[in-house]
Amino acid sequence: MRWRSVVLGLLLLRLGLQALLALLPALARGLCLHPRLPCPSPRPPALPGPPPGAAARGARLWGAAAGGDEYERRYSGAFPPQLRARLRDAARGMFVFGYDSYMEHAFPRDELDPLHCRGRGPDRRDPSNLNINDVLGNYSLTLIDALDTLAVMGNSSEFQKAVKLVIDTVSFDKDSTVQVFEATIRVLGSLLSAHIIITDTKQPFGDMTIKDYDNELLHLAHDLAVRLLPAFENTKTGIPYPRPLCPCSQVNLKKGVPPDSHNETCTAGAGSLLVEFGILSRLLGDSTFEWVARRAVKALWSLRSNNTGLLGNVVNIQTGHWVGKQSGLGAGSDSFYEYLLKSYILFGEKEDLEMFNSAYQNIQNHLRRGEACNEGEGDPPLYVNVNMYTGQLMNTWIDSLQAFFPGLQVLIGDVEDAICLHAFYYAIWKRYGALPERYNWQLQAPDVPFYPLRPELVESTYLLYQATKNPFYLHVGMDILQSLEKYTKAKCGYATLHHVVEKTKEDRMESFFLSETCKYLYLLFDEENPVHRSGNKFMFTTEGHVVSVDERFRSSLWEDILPAGEGSLKAKPSELKAANFSSNCNRVPDERRYLLPLKSNYMRQIDRMVGLI
Repeated sequence: MRWRSVVLGLLLLRLGLQALLALLPALARGLCLHPRLPCPSPRPPALPGPPPGAAARGARLWGAAAGGDEYERRYSGAFPPQLRARLRDAARGMFVFGYDSYMEHAFPRDELDPLHCRGRGPDRRDPSNLNINDVLGNYSLTLIDALDTLAVMGNSSEFQKAVKLVIDTVSFDKDSTVQVFEATIRVLGSLLSAHIIITDTKQPFGDMTIKDYDNELLHLAHDLAVRLLPAFENTKTGIPYPRPLCPCSQVNLKKGVPPDSHNETCTAGAGSLLVEFGILSRLLGDSTFEWVARRAVKALWSLRSNNTGLLGNVVNIQTGHWVGKQSGLGAGSDSFYEYLLKSYILFGEKEDLEMFNSAYQNIQNHLRRGEACNEGEGDPPLYVNVNMYTGQLMNTWIDSLQAFFPGLQVLIGDVEDAICLHAFYYAIWKRYGALPERYNWQLQAPDVPFYPLRPELVESTYLLYQATKNPFYLHVGMDILQSLEKYTKAKCGYATLHHVVEKTKEDRMESFFLSETCKYLYLLFDEENPVHRSGNKFMFTTEGHVVSVDERFRSSLWEDILPAGEGSLKAKPSELKAANFSSNCNRVPDERRYLLPLKSNYMRQIDRMVGLI
């Protein structure tokens, strides 16, 4: 009788398992990813798996136990193509909602107030309100900044309509005092990007041509740049003139440099103009713009510390004395390093690469704390703020702008270190659903708690995915997209978070949300985008504007007129090809493409560092 009981028990167990398996599809259909995203289809096609033997080799490499831990269960494995397509459409929908809301409620003003559904321009009543007046010049900023995002998303009809609106309505003959850096990266850069897209004979994004187009966007860019040139005049160092009260260059578009301007400027603000000014010079055949921008870069570079090779973050343009001695990778410094490398990639000037390589080595020597990434014991890598002369720690906070640095590391092939640093910023995002403007890593708390919809973490996530093709970064993008929908969506767009803990909102949607944040999210999930598939080579400016990397930007007609010692050798084609270090991405083996980019014990350690667990 005992054997009959055993047989009966096994039969009942089998029937129970079959019933459970039959119910699983229905249960899966009942689980939605997000209330604003549709549920998965009931019968998705088979998902692509890792290369033959990769999973087994990966398990041996990482010592993963059968079934893995919570990190492996959540992040490793292939990413369903249907889910990826829905997230691509959700990113496009996010852009469309923000853009349409701006056009309906704010155009032709500069920005959208998403809570009150109205536009805003410069604060005429309070000229000292630099948070607004730095950026807004009464020239339909958000429309201009979003032009190439329309093209990247393939919306030719709206792109053509927006370009015509810019041509017909935008003028820079304004009594507006703007920051040179912001006007350059947001406005000048977008005008140049859109012009390049319109005139590209290959038309990789679809038909983005404009009937009877006569280089109007290029003429607008030229007009704006000419109005910015007074900031470079009458400075003893060649570093552009500063704006009053706050360290970044400022100029009035109608009257020139304000008479009461102070003499301090930030390194990033003065030294991150070379890409846009260089493109303009090479399109026009006029050396003026690249010459003044390159002179400013060289002047800043010459002021670096003899001891550490580091630069500070605020300098007096008349004396060359460093007023701000903090050396870091965040606000005031970030894009200076970014544009040393990107100028080399675009123009092929060897001196730009030499400066970048030297700066990068000094950053590794003096700013990097922690142990080797993904191996050994000790704290994970972190880049801190130090005294430029001594390399000694100055404070215990990092800011959200630093999250761009893993993306820059991808461009030079330092993928492993980029993986670790990115994981740190992602851990902060997971804790708050956003990146606070400043985060104190010692106190494990925000020092400055607002989040203005910045794109830097999304940018690095996108570039790391392009380098590794690891589905982990699609999960990261999904988390970011869901957080933005959950915490920042407003009645008429997306709003700045006033406090990342309390999730209160501010009535502002900065233009870079459309030009960068939405664009990088969309590209992360759009594997078939022409940026990835057209055969063209593209580079993104510091404002996320897409420009083609082609030979016309690597030739100039004015090398013989540069002052003595200011000429530079051109990189050979083979050296230019190495600028993106794409071959170095192969250092991430195939068996890791379907596993975590970091061992789970290191991810857990990073989560613990930020107080997440």
